[in-house]
Amino acid sequence: MPTKKTIQLSHGGGGKEMDQLIHDVFFKAFDNPILTAQEDAAKLNMCGHIAFTTDSFTVSPLFFAGGDIGKLAIAGTVNDLAMMAAQPEYLSCSFIIEEGFPLADLTTIVNSMATELRKSGARIVCGDTKVVPKGCADGLFINTSGVGRILIPDISARNLQVSDAIIVSRDIGRHGAAILMARDGLSLESELYSDCDTLWPIIEQLLAANIKMHAMRDATRGGLSAVLNEWAKASQVGINVEEASIPICDEVKGLCELFGFEPFDLANEGTFVMALPMDIAQAAIEVMQRYGHCEHAAIIGQVTASHPGKVVLQTPWGSSRYLDLPQGELLPRIC
Repeated sequence: MPTKKTIQLSHGGGGKEMDQLIHDVFFKAFDNPILTAQEDAAKLNMCGHIAFTTDSFTVSPLFFAGGDIGKLAIAGTVNDLAMMAAQPEYLSCSFIIEEGFPLADLTTIVNSMATELRKSGARIVCGDTKVVPKGCADGLFINTSGVGRILIPDISARNLQVSDAIIVSRDIGRHGAAILMARDGLSLESELYSDCDTLWPIIEQLLAANIKMHAMRDATRGGLSAVLNEWAKASQVGINVEEASIPICDEVKGLCELFGFEPFDLANEGTFVMALPMDIAQAAIEVMQRYGHCEHAAIIGQVTASHPGKVVLQTPWGSSRYLDLPQGELLPRIC
Protein backbone atom coordinates (compact mmCIF):
# COMPACT_ATOMS: atom_id res chain seq x y z
CA MET A 1 0.00 0.00 0.00
CA PRO A 2 1.15 3.58 -0.53
CA THR A 3 2.73 4.93 2.63
CA LYS A 4 0.69 8.16 2.65
CA LYS A 5 -2.69 7.81 4.35
CA THR A 6 -4.50 10.46 2.28
CA ILE A 7 -4.59 11.20 -1.42
CA GLN A 8 -2.06 13.83 -2.47
CA LEU A 9 -1.90 15.80 -5.71
CA SER A 10 1.12 13.69 -6.62
CA HIS A 11 -1.17 10.64 -6.80
CA GLY A 12 -2.60 12.16 -9.98
CA GLY A 13 0.65 13.45 -11.41
CA GLY A 14 1.62 10.50 -13.58
CA GLY A 15 4.73 9.62 -11.57
CA LYS A 16 5.80 7.15 -8.91
CA GLU A 17 2.98 7.90 -6.45
CA MET A 18 0.31 7.50 -9.11
CA ASP A 19 1.83 4.26 -10.33
CA GLN A 20 1.87 2.93 -6.79
CA LEU A 21 -1.77 3.93 -6.20
CA ILE A 22 -2.92 2.27 -9.42
CA HIS A 23 -1.08 -0.97 -8.70
CA ASP A 24 -1.72 -1.26 -4.96
CA VAL A 25 -5.38 -0.17 -4.94
CA PHE A 26 -6.99 -0.41 -8.38
CA PHE A 27 -5.11 -3.28 -10.01
CA LYS A 28 -5.26 -5.27 -6.78
CA ALA A 29 -9.08 -5.05 -6.74
CA PHE A 30 -9.83 -5.22 -10.46
CA ASP A 31 -7.07 -7.59 -11.62
CA ASN A 32 -7.58 -9.05 -15.10
CA PRO A 33 -5.23 -9.42 -18.11
CA ILE A 34 -6.91 -6.73 -20.23
CA LEU A 35 -6.58 -4.08 -17.50
CA THR A 36 -3.09 -4.98 -16.34
CA ALA A 37 -1.76 -4.91 -19.90
CA GLN A 38 -1.73 -1.12 -19.33
CA GLU A 39 -2.34 -0.18 -22.95
CA ASP A 40 -3.81 3.20 -23.88
CA ALA A 41 -7.03 1.42 -24.86
CA ALA A 42 -8.47 -1.97 -23.95
CA LYS A 43 -8.56 -4.64 -26.65
CA LEU A 44 -12.02 -6.25 -26.60
CA ASN A 45 -13.45 -9.28 -28.36
CA MET A 46 -17.15 -8.74 -29.07
CA CYS A 47 -19.64 -9.61 -31.80
CA GLY A 48 -23.28 -8.98 -32.66
CA HIS A 49 -25.42 -6.16 -31.30
CA ILE A 50 -23.75 -4.30 -28.44
CA ALA A 51 -25.26 -2.09 -25.73
CA PHE A 52 -23.11 0.81 -24.52
CA THR A 53 -23.87 3.08 -21.56
CA THR A 54 -22.16 5.60 -19.29
CA ASP A 55 -22.98 7.25 -15.98
CA SER A 56 -21.33 9.49 -13.39
CA PHE A 57 -21.79 9.16 -9.64
CA THR A 58 -21.63 12.04 -7.17
CA VAL A 59 -23.75 10.69 -4.31
CA SER A 60 -23.65 12.44 -0.95
CA PRO A 61 -22.86 10.94 1.50
CA LEU A 62 -20.38 8.52 -0.04
CA PHE A 63 -21.38 5.77 2.42
CA PHE A 64 -25.02 4.98 3.19
CA ALA A 65 -27.09 2.13 4.60
CA GLY A 66 -26.97 -0.61 1.99
CA GLY A 67 -24.02 0.59 -0.05
CA ASP A 68 -21.50 3.23 -1.02
CA ILE A 69 -20.53 5.21 -4.10
CA GLY A 70 -18.44 2.30 -5.42
CA LYS A 71 -21.21 -0.30 -5.22
CA LEU A 72 -23.56 2.27 -6.74
CA ALA A 73 -21.20 2.98 -9.66
CA ILE A 74 -20.96 -0.67 -10.65
CA ALA A 75 -24.60 -1.59 -10.06
CA GLY A 76 -25.85 1.53 -11.85
CA THR A 77 -23.96 0.89 -15.08
CA VAL A 78 -24.45 -2.90 -15.06
CA ASN A 79 -28.18 -2.38 -14.51
CA ASP A 80 -28.45 -0.03 -17.48
CA LEU A 81 -27.01 -2.79 -19.65
CA ALA A 82 -29.26 -5.43 -18.07
CA MET A 83 -32.35 -3.40 -18.87
CA MET A 84 -31.49 -3.82 -22.56
CA ALA A 85 -31.14 -7.59 -22.06
CA ALA A 86 -27.39 -7.10 -22.58
CA GLN A 87 -24.98 -9.34 -20.73
CA PRO A 88 -22.52 -6.99 -18.97
CA GLU A 89 -18.98 -7.72 -20.10
CA TYR A 90 -16.60 -4.75 -19.96
CA LEU A 91 -16.56 -1.56 -17.89
CA SER A 92 -14.36 1.49 -17.80
CA CYS A 93 -13.91 3.41 -14.57
CA SER A 94 -12.63 6.93 -13.92
CA PHE A 95 -12.00 8.43 -10.49
CA ILE A 96 -11.90 12.15 -9.68
CA ILE A 97 -10.42 12.31 -6.19
CA GLU A 98 -10.10 15.38 -3.97
CA GLU A 99 -6.71 16.03 -2.40
CA GLY A 100 -6.73 14.81 1.21
CA PHE A 101 -9.27 12.04 0.64
CA PRO A 102 -8.56 9.18 3.08
CA LEU A 103 -6.76 6.29 1.41
CA ALA A 104 -8.58 3.81 3.66
CA ASP A 105 -11.96 5.08 2.41
CA LEU A 106 -10.81 4.84 -1.20
CA THR A 107 -9.65 1.26 -0.65
CA THR A 108 -12.99 0.33 0.95
CA ILE A 109 -14.89 1.82 -1.99
CA VAL A 110 -12.71 0.08 -4.58
CA ASN A 111 -13.11 -3.27 -2.81
CA SER A 112 -16.87 -2.70 -2.74
CA MET A 113 -16.75 -2.23 -6.50
CA ALA A 114 -14.82 -5.47 -6.93
CA THR A 115 -17.40 -7.35 -4.86
CA GLU A 116 -20.27 -5.94 -6.93
CA LEU A 117 -18.52 -6.82 -10.20
CA ARG A 118 -18.50 -10.49 -9.26
CA LYS A 119 -22.31 -10.57 -9.25
CA SER A 120 -22.46 -10.02 -13.02
CA GLY A 121 -19.07 -11.31 -14.15
CA ALA A 122 -18.24 -7.98 -15.77
CA ARG A 123 -14.65 -6.70 -15.73
CA ILE A 124 -13.14 -3.25 -15.46
CA VAL A 125 -10.71 -3.18 -18.39
CA CYS A 126 -9.61 0.46 -18.54
CA GLY A 127 -9.72 3.50 -16.33
CA ASP A 128 -8.35 6.88 -15.36
CA THR A 129 -7.42 8.67 -12.15
CA LYS A 130 -7.45 12.42 -11.60
CA VAL A 131 -6.62 14.19 -8.34
CA VAL A 132 -7.91 17.75 -7.94
CA PRO A 133 -6.90 20.34 -5.30
CA LYS A 134 -8.77 20.41 -1.99
CA GLY A 135 -12.07 22.22 -2.39
CA CYS A 136 -12.47 21.42 -6.09
CA ALA A 137 -14.52 18.23 -5.56
CA ASP A 138 -16.59 16.72 -2.78
CA GLY A 139 -14.33 13.86 -1.83
CA LEU A 140 -14.78 11.48 -4.72
CA PHE A 141 -16.63 11.30 -8.05
CA ILE A 142 -16.74 8.15 -10.17
CA ASN A 143 -17.63 7.63 -13.82
CA THR A 144 -18.30 4.17 -15.20
CA SER A 145 -19.09 3.16 -18.77
CA GLY A 146 -20.11 -0.31 -19.82
CA VAL A 147 -20.62 -2.48 -22.88
CA GLY A 148 -22.48 -5.75 -23.12
CA ARG A 149 -23.74 -8.20 -25.72
CA ILE A 150 -27.47 -7.91 -26.37
CA LEU A 151 -29.06 -11.34 -25.98
CA ILE A 152 -32.66 -10.40 -26.87
CA PRO A 153 -33.25 -7.55 -29.34
CA ASP A 154 -36.21 -5.17 -29.47
CA ILE A 155 -36.64 -4.54 -25.75
CA SER A 156 -37.56 -0.88 -25.82
CA ALA A 157 -39.63 1.86 -24.21
CA ARG A 158 -41.40 2.10 -27.57
CA ASN A 159 -42.58 -1.52 -27.54
CA LEU A 160 -45.37 -1.47 -24.97
CA GLN A 161 -48.54 -3.19 -26.21
CA VAL A 162 -52.14 -2.65 -25.14
CA SER A 163 -53.06 -5.14 -22.36
CA ASP A 164 -49.42 -5.58 -21.28
CA ALA A 165 -48.93 -6.10 -17.56
CA ILE A 166 -46.71 -3.71 -15.63
CA ILE A 167 -44.54 -5.44 -13.02
CA VAL A 168 -42.29 -3.91 -10.38
CA SER A 169 -39.52 -6.15 -9.04
CA ARG A 170 -39.64 -5.09 -5.37
CA ASP A 171 -40.74 -2.37 -2.95
CA ILE A 172 -40.02 1.14 -4.21
CA GLY A 173 -38.36 4.31 -2.92
CA ARG A 174 -35.68 2.77 -0.73
CA HIS A 175 -32.60 4.42 -2.22
CA GLY A 176 -33.92 7.97 -2.15
CA ALA A 177 -35.24 7.47 1.37
CA ALA A 178 -31.97 5.91 2.60
CA ILE A 179 -29.92 8.80 1.20
CA LEU A 180 -32.22 11.30 2.89
CA MET A 181 -31.84 9.41 6.16
CA ALA A 182 -28.06 9.53 5.83
CA ARG A 183 -27.92 13.29 5.30
CA ASP A 184 -26.63 15.52 8.11
CA GLY A 185 -29.25 16.80 10.51
CA LEU A 186 -31.66 13.88 10.05
CA SER A 187 -31.53 11.27 12.80
CA LEU A 188 -34.39 8.78 12.94
CA GLU A 189 -34.42 5.28 14.39
CA SER A 190 -34.93 3.00 11.42
CA GLU A 191 -33.57 -0.12 9.75
CA LEU A 192 -34.14 1.39 6.31
CA TYR A 193 -31.44 0.58 3.76
CA SER A 194 -30.94 1.30 0.07
CA ASP A 195 -32.02 -1.27 -2.51
CA CYS A 196 -28.70 -0.68 -4.33
CA ASP A 197 -27.88 -3.96 -6.08
CA THR A 198 -26.93 -5.56 -9.39
CA LEU A 199 -29.98 -6.71 -11.37
CA TRP A 200 -28.28 -8.87 -14.02
CA PRO A 201 -28.69 -12.19 -12.09
CA ILE A 202 -32.49 -11.65 -12.06
CA ILE A 203 -32.63 -10.68 -15.73
CA GLU A 204 -30.47 -13.66 -16.65
CA GLN A 205 -32.99 -15.98 -14.98
CA LEU A 206 -35.91 -14.35 -16.83
CA LEU A 207 -34.12 -14.75 -20.15
CA ALA A 208 -33.26 -18.37 -19.36
CA ALA A 209 -36.95 -18.99 -18.63
CA ASN A 210 -37.82 -17.57 -22.06
CA ILE A 211 -39.93 -14.75 -20.60
CA LYS A 212 -40.68 -12.39 -23.50
CA MET A 213 -40.36 -8.85 -22.13
CA HIS A 214 -41.44 -5.84 -24.17
CA ALA A 215 -39.70 -3.21 -22.02
CA MET A 216 -37.53 -2.99 -18.91
CA ARG A 217 -36.21 0.01 -17.01
CA ASP A 218 -34.48 0.48 -13.66
CA ALA A 219 -36.39 3.10 -11.70
CA THR A 220 -33.54 5.40 -10.67
CA ARG A 221 -33.89 9.21 -10.57
CA GLY A 222 -37.56 10.16 -10.81
CA GLY A 223 -38.55 6.72 -9.52
CA LEU A 224 -41.52 4.72 -10.71
CA SER A 225 -43.33 7.88 -11.87
CA ALA A 226 -40.58 8.78 -14.34
CA VAL A 227 -40.37 5.29 -15.85
CA LEU A 228 -44.12 4.93 -16.43
CA ASN A 229 -44.49 8.42 -17.91
CA GLU A 230 -41.52 7.91 -20.23
CA TRP A 231 -43.02 4.63 -21.44
CA ALA A 232 -46.49 6.05 -21.95
CA LYS A 233 -45.11 8.86 -24.10
CA ALA A 234 -42.61 6.71 -26.02
CA SER A 235 -45.19 4.05 -26.93
CA GLN A 236 -48.16 6.46 -27.13
CA VAL A 237 -50.25 4.29 -24.84
CA GLY A 238 -51.98 4.84 -21.54
CA ILE A 239 -50.96 3.08 -18.33
CA ASN A 240 -53.33 2.35 -15.44
CA VAL A 241 -51.72 1.63 -12.08
CA GLU A 242 -53.32 0.30 -8.89
CA GLU A 243 -51.85 2.19 -5.94
CA ALA A 244 -52.75 -0.59 -3.51
CA SER A 245 -50.69 -3.07 -5.54
CA ILE A 246 -47.45 -1.06 -5.41
CA PRO A 247 -45.14 -2.50 -2.72
CA ILE A 248 -43.83 0.19 -0.34
CA CYS A 249 -42.18 -0.62 2.99
CA ASP A 250 -43.43 1.04 6.17
CA GLU A 251 -40.21 3.02 6.67
CA VAL A 252 -40.52 4.67 3.26
CA LYS A 253 -44.22 5.37 3.83
CA GLY A 254 -43.44 7.01 7.16
CA LEU A 255 -40.64 9.15 5.77
CA CYS A 256 -42.84 10.28 2.87
CA GLU A 257 -45.61 11.27 5.27
CA LEU A 258 -43.09 13.17 7.40
CA PHE A 259 -41.57 15.15 4.51
CA GLY A 260 -44.48 15.31 2.10
CA PHE A 261 -42.85 13.17 -0.60
CA GLU A 262 -44.51 10.80 -3.04
CA PRO A 263 -42.94 7.32 -2.78
CA PHE A 264 -43.52 6.93 -6.54
CA ASP A 265 -41.04 9.78 -7.14
CA LEU A 266 -38.21 8.51 -4.93
CA ALA A 267 -35.15 6.97 -6.55
CA ASN A 268 -34.30 3.28 -6.59
CA GLU A 269 -30.99 1.60 -7.42
CA GLY A 270 -31.91 -2.09 -7.43
CA THR A 271 -35.54 -2.05 -8.55
CA PHE A 272 -36.80 -2.41 -12.10
CA VAL A 273 -40.09 -2.13 -13.94
CA MET A 274 -41.12 -4.52 -16.70
CA ALA A 275 -43.86 -4.56 -19.37
CA LEU A 276 -44.84 -7.91 -20.86
CA PRO A 277 -47.94 -9.81 -22.03
CA MET A 278 -50.45 -10.30 -19.22
CA ASP A 279 -50.74 -14.02 -19.89
CA ILE A 280 -47.10 -14.63 -18.88
CA ALA A 281 -46.91 -12.04 -16.10
CA GLN A 282 -47.50 -14.49 -13.27
CA ALA A 283 -44.89 -16.86 -14.67
CA ALA A 284 -42.38 -13.99 -14.69
CA ILE A 285 -43.16 -13.18 -11.06
CA GLU A 286 -42.67 -16.82 -10.08
CA VAL A 287 -39.24 -16.85 -11.72
CA MET A 288 -38.28 -13.58 -10.01
CA GLN A 289 -39.44 -14.80 -6.60
CA ARG A 290 -37.85 -18.24 -6.89
CA TYR A 291 -34.50 -17.35 -8.40
CA GLY A 292 -34.08 -13.58 -7.98
CA HIS A 293 -34.98 -12.97 -4.33
CA CYS A 294 -37.79 -10.68 -5.50
CA GLU A 295 -40.25 -11.63 -2.77
CA HIS A 296 -42.26 -8.44 -3.25
CA ALA A 297 -42.47 -8.52 -7.06
CA ALA A 298 -45.99 -7.57 -8.11
CA ILE A 299 -48.26 -6.74 -11.02
CA ILE A 300 -49.12 -3.10 -10.42
CA GLY A 301 -50.97 -2.10 -13.59
CA GLN A 302 -51.82 -2.57 -17.22
CA VAL A 303 -51.29 -0.83 -20.56
CA THR A 304 -54.43 0.62 -22.14
CA ALA A 305 -55.44 2.30 -25.39
CA SER A 306 -57.19 5.11 -23.51
CA HIS A 307 -55.49 8.37 -22.40
CA PRO A 308 -52.32 7.81 -24.55
CA GLY A 309 -49.19 9.36 -23.09
CA LYS A 310 -50.68 9.51 -19.59
CA VAL A 311 -50.38 7.42 -16.44
CA VAL A 312 -53.48 7.11 -14.26
CA LEU A 313 -53.20 6.04 -10.63
CA GLN A 314 -56.23 4.24 -9.17
CA THR A 315 -56.41 5.02 -5.44
CA PRO A 316 -57.59 2.57 -2.77
CA TRP A 317 -60.66 4.78 -2.25
CA GLY A 318 -62.01 4.31 -5.77
CA SER A 319 -60.84 7.65 -7.16
CA SER A 320 -58.17 8.20 -9.80
CA ARG A 321 -55.59 10.85 -10.67
CA TYR A 322 -52.80 11.41 -13.13
CA LEU A 323 -49.39 10.25 -11.94
CA ASP A 324 -47.21 12.99 -13.41
CA LEU A 325 -43.49 13.27 -13.92
CA PRO A 326 -41.73 14.60 -10.79
CA GLN A 327 -41.02 18.33 -10.94
CA GLY A 328 -37.91 20.08 -9.69
CA GLU A 329 -35.01 18.41 -7.85
CA LEU A 330 -36.59 16.29 -5.14
CA LEU A 331 -33.25 15.15 -3.66
CA PRO A 332 -29.95 16.31 -5.15
CA ARG A 333 -26.85 14.10 -5.29
CA ILE A 334 -28.62 10.76 -4.81
CA CYS A 335 -26.43 8.88 -7.31
